[in-house]
Amino acid sequence: MPLELGVWRIDKQLTRIQVSSLDQEQRLEDFLDKDITIASPNWMIIGRQVYTDFGNYIDLLAIDRDGNLVILELKRDKTPREIVAQLLDYASWVKGLKDDDIASIYETYNKKYYPDNVNISLDEAFCKHFSIQEMPEELNESHQLVVVASKLDESTERIVTYLAEEHNVPINAVFFRVFRDGDREYLSRMWFIDPTIPAPVISGDDKEPWNGEFYVSFGHEMGGRRWEDAVKYGFISGGGGPWYSRTLNQLEVGKRIWVNVPGAGYVGVGEVTDTAVKVDKFMVSKDGAAVPITELSISGPNIFKNKDDEDKAEYLVKVKWLKTVDLKNAIKEKGFFGNQNTVCKPVTKKWQHTVDRLKKRFAVE
Repeated sequence: MPLELGVWRIDKQLTRIQVSSLDQEQRLEDFLDKDITIASPNWMIIGRQVYTDFGNYIDLLAIDRDGNLVILELKRDKTPREIVAQLLDYASWVKGLKDDDIASIYETYNKKYYPDNVNISLDEAFCKHFSIQEMPEELNESHQLVVVASKLDESTERIVTYLAEEHNVPINAVFFRVFRDGDREYLSRMWFIDPTIPAPVISGDDKEPWNGEFYVSFGHEMGGRRWEDAVKYGFISGGGGPWYSRTLNQLEVGKRIWVNVPGAGYVGVGEVTDTAVKVDKFMVSKDGAAVPITELSISGPNIFKNKDDEDKAEYLVKVKWLKTVDLKNAIKEKGFFGNQNTVCKPVTKKWQHTVDRLKKRFAVE
């Protein structure tokens, strides 16, 4: 079960702020539509009350940084069977959406809810939202299912856990609670299954054993990091919040990584030589002595900005590079694997295909 969140006001004594449910589900749908980052910084809303071919409406449809779709359904007054069955039904429809279908959904969404944005294409909005140069070549290669609720009954929790753990269905639940303190309201969020530790990436019936090679997404110029610094000083990194940095802890010393810069392509292959550390603890060689990288003048010094904040700080993993290329020579082919997590252990045929092709392109055994 998810942890219970309590909030207290500190005056001369502690006063617990009372939790209450939203007075109407419509408010929560509005909140998520206006700022989906309260659920996940990796999502962008592209549809609301999306009509399906089955005669029902998806509450909210989002797209993640890799171009995969996210179905968000508010529990409202649905029974456990209804909410889960509805999500699975929607998933069967979403699975067949093509690029032009997704673009059409976004266009309809803007016309109805944001008419001032009708001339903004999905491509343009996507690149601006995620601060990248271009969209992924292939959209909707996989999807996620998310129940949105103020709380879940035990039956729904059991169903979600069973589907996620036993059948690798990408389903989760996110809870929003309102705390009222006089005339002020505070919104809190809790996840049922920790989303910062992703399960192996699976798409459809494409599952096969993990090949022992890690995928790494390196957000060049996101959070101030620069690929040239990573090459020069031997590291990969992630930061800006636990969502981005915690997956670095999956890396194992001695294992090989393949590094992809979203929007550019694969730029390097290397071997992990140490565990993740906060940026101010990452040591490099200067004049024959080991010094913290924070003492150097690097191309992307903004990665030092939050060095004193345990959550938002950049975390670095030391890497021995086997082969690297600059961004203009990044390797990109149709059908290559991509994922929004900083690190993951893919178990798809597409990942094995990607690694096989990269070995040839990088001339690495």
